[in-house]
Amino acid sequence: MTSSLSTRRGVLTLLLLCTVQFMDIVDSSIMNVALPSIRADLGFSQQRLQWVLSGYLVTYGGFLLLGGRAADLLGRRRLLVAGTVVFAVSSLVGGLATGAGMLIGARVVQGVGAALMAPAGLSILTTTFADGRDRTRALGVWGAISGIGAAAGVFLGGVLSQGPGWRWVLFVNVPVCVAIVVAAFRLVPGERRRTRTATFDLPGAVLVTAAMLVLVFALVKAPDEGWGSRHTIGELATAAVLLAAFVVVERRSRDPLFPFTVFRTRGLAAANLTQLIAFAGFLSMFFFLTLYMQNVLGFTPIESGSAYLPVTAGIIVAAGVSSQLVPRIGTRPVIVAGTLVAAVGVFMLSRIPTDGTYPADLLPGLAVMSFGLGAVFVTVTTAANAGVPADKAGLAAGLLNTSLQLGSALGLAIFSAIASARTDHRLASGAAAPDALTSGFAGALIAAAGALLVAAVIALRATNTRGGTGSLTPVA
Repeated sequence: MTSSLSTRRGVLTLLLLCTVQFMDIVDSSIMNVALPSIRADLGFSQQRLQWVLSGYLVTYGGFLLLGGRAADLLGRRRLLVAGTVVFAVSSLVGGLATGAGMLIGARVVQGVGAALMAPAGLSILTTTFADGRDRTRALGVWGAISGIGAAAGVFLGGVLSQGPGWRWVLFVNVPVCVAIVVAAFRLVPGERRRTRTATFDLPGAVLVTAAMLVLVFALVKAPDEGWGSRHTIGELATAAVLLAAFVVVERRSRDPLFPFTVFRTRGLAAANLTQLIAFAGFLSMFFFLTLYMQNVLGFTPIESGSAYLPVTAGIIVAAGVSSQLVPRIGTRPVIVAGTLVAAVGVFMLSRIPTDGTYPADLLPGLAVMSFGLGAVFVTVTTAANAGVPADKAGLAAGLLNTSLQLGSALGLAIFSAIASARTDHRLASGAAAPDALTSGFAGALIAAAGALLVAAVIALRATNTRGGTGSLTPVA
C-alpha cells in the first residue's frame, strides 16, 4: 500500500517512522553523559562501565542484517511492533536496574530491539511512499531526523541525567514505544508472512548474526586491548571465518537469508561503503568533542549537550536544500559536496586549543560540519534505496543501518587508538594533562576529516539517482 505526503495519513506515517529512527539513533549516544552518575549509583568498575554503551552497540550492529531480512520475510509491521516491545521492556528494566549486570543486560537486549525496529521502519518508508518527489522528500526528512538524533542524544542525556536522574534516560523510551505500537497498528497495513517458518534460512541467520556480533565486539574492544593483541586478532579472525562460512551457506541455499543478487542494484554497494567510512568520521567527531568540552574546557553535561543544538539547525537546512537538489542534479554530486564540506568542518574543529572558547573555536566548525552531515545523511539514504525491489527493502535497510553502526564502531576503535597514542606521547614528553588530551583529540579529529575525504572519493564512483526505485540516471 502506497501513500502520499499530501494526505494526513501519509504525514502521520512519516512522523511515526521518523520517531522510530530518532529513538534508535539517540539511544546510541544518550548514555554518554550519564555514565558518571551511573557509576556512582550502581558501583560500576571503570572497565565494566563502557559496556553500558558497548552492550547496546554490539547487539544493535550484530542483529541488523537479520532484522532487515526478517522484515521482508515475516512482515514489516510485525517486526516493527516486536522490536518496539522488546525495546520498551528492556528500557524499563534498565531504568529499574539495581546492579551493573542488570543494566548491562538490559542494554544488550535493547540493542536487539533497535536492530529489529530500524530496518523495519526504513523498509516501511521506502515501500509506503511512491517513487518520485514524495519518496525523495520522505527519505530527506528521515535522513535529517537521523542526523539530528546523532546530535541530540548527548543534549538529551545531559538534561535528563542532571534533571530527574540517569534512570529517566531509559524511562523516557517507554511512553514513546507505547505510542509507536499504537500508531503502527493504526497507520501501517498488516502483511501476510512471505514464507513459512520452516523455509527461514536458520543456518544463514545464525552465521551472519554471530559474525556481526563478533566483529562489532572486536572493534569496540580493540582500543583497550590493542589491535595486535591475541584477543583482537582472534576475534577478527573468528568473524572472518564466520562470514566466509555464511557466504558458502548462502550460495548453496535455495532460499537464502541474504540474496547476493541485491548487489546487482546499481549504486547500492558504493552508497553503503560511503556511509560506513563517512560515519566513522562523523560519530567519532561527536565523541571526541564531547570529551574535549568536559575534560579540557570544564563544560557540564548540559553545557556540552547544548553545544550541539546549532548542529540540528544546520542539518535541517542542509536536508531541505538537498531534497530540492536531488531531483535536479541527482544524489552523487550532493553526496560528494556534503562529505567535502563536512571534512572542512571537522578539520576546522581539529584546530582546538587548550584554552578554547565555544564561539571562536567550536561553533564555526560545527556549523560547517552540520551542513555536510545533513546533505550526506539525506542523499546516501536515497541512493542506497534506489532501484531496490520491494521484496528486498528490509534487507537494503538492514545493510544501510549496518554500515552506519560498523562505521561508527570502526571509527571509534581506530581514532581512539590515535588519540591515546598521541596523548601518551605528549604526557611522556612532560606536557600538562589538558595539553596532552587536546593534542590527542586534535589528532583523532584530523583522522576523522581524512575519513570524510576518502568517503568523498568513493562517492564519486556511486551511481547517480534522482530518487525513487526506478529512476537511476547515470552521470558521466
